[in-house]
Amino acid sequence: MMFPRLLQTIWRPKSLNTALNSIKCFSSINPKRVGVFWDLDNKPPASFPPYDAAVKLRAAASSFGFVKLMVAYANRHAFSYVPLEVREERKERKLLNQLENKGLVRSPEPYFCGVCDRRFYTNEKLINHFKQIHETENQKRMRQIESSKGHQRVRLVAKYSMKIEKYKRAARNVLTPKEGYGLADELKRAGFWVKMVSDKPEAADRALKEHIVDVMDKRQVECVVLVSDDSGFAEILWEAKERCLRTVVIGDLNEGALKRVADVGYSWKEVVMGKAKKEVEKVVGKWKDRDVLKKLEWTYDPALEKEKSSCGVWDYEFDDDEIENGTEVESVEIGDCGDWWEIDNDDDSVGSSRPCR
Repeated sequence: MMFPRLLQTIWRPKSLNTALNSIKCFSSINPKRVGVFWDLDNKPPASFPPYDAAVKLRAAASSFGFVKLMVAYANRHAFSYVPLEVREERKERKLLNQLENKGLVRSPEPYFCGVCDRRFYTNEKLINHFKQIHETENQKRMRQIESSKGHQRVRLVAKYSMKIEKYKRAARNVLTPKEGYGLADELKRAGFWVKMVSDKPEAADRALKEHIVDVMDKRQVECVVLVSDDSGFAEILWEAKERCLRTVVIGDLNEGALKRVADVGYSWKEVVMGKAKKEVEKVVGKWKDRDVLKKLEWTYDPALEKEKSSCGVWDYEFDDDEIENGTEVESVEIGDCGDWWEIDNDDDSVGSSRPCR
């Protein structure tokens, strides 16, 4: 008797509560997939640091669901451009370095090297030390990795990965980028896939539109977040709404064409300040209510209602007693009597409906 009881305890079915809980957990861990598309030619992060702006943008997009895709398109001029604030900051740093070298100004705290932790009392000495030692060492590592192949290349990448990452972190604070202000590297560090296109007019716009259409065709996302103020993307947003996708626009134009088409629109300031992330709960709640109303919506079909209201064949349903007595009831076919609300107003047929034809 113990063996059947053991089987009963092992094969005991799940209760209804556990099944419902599993369904709720599945629905909670299966949010909408979000795709972020950034037009850097039209909307570069000029007034904010690139890495901070990209992190804030990703945080705001993650409030709508799971961020599956983040891409940014621009031509060479967008990556080589240096904002006015960055240029002024570099001029001030250069002037401060000259004053430190002459001994007129002394930094309250020494400058530390991010690779070897050595300290220097002038920023110029730190830069020279970094270029002469650590930059040459990193170049040797990169040449060694590029010249190797196969398993040897994999082993070298694994061996030098920590050192290369440490060098990159220290180089951001010490070295000045040779071109631009490190826009592409900062966006890549934040998780964006950055693509440089040709310098032809609107090349970035065409490439970004093709990427959005390709993503919609493959049904990879359910929510499109577009960072741009270019009115040329209005057609893409209309197409996304026709495909029942959610559309969000981030730009500085309050009454732009894109924000009139999209479901929700935010400015850069609202994204960086975190205001957009706080308002997402209300927006998502409205979207859910709209989905429920669409499921409950009734649509009028004239052809179907006409078919239901027209006269057809009436079948008389008889009991079993009539079958036993041998009585047969034939089906009565009535012609087209027209619509039930149409009544004849003839004098000899007052109060009766129109006769059947």
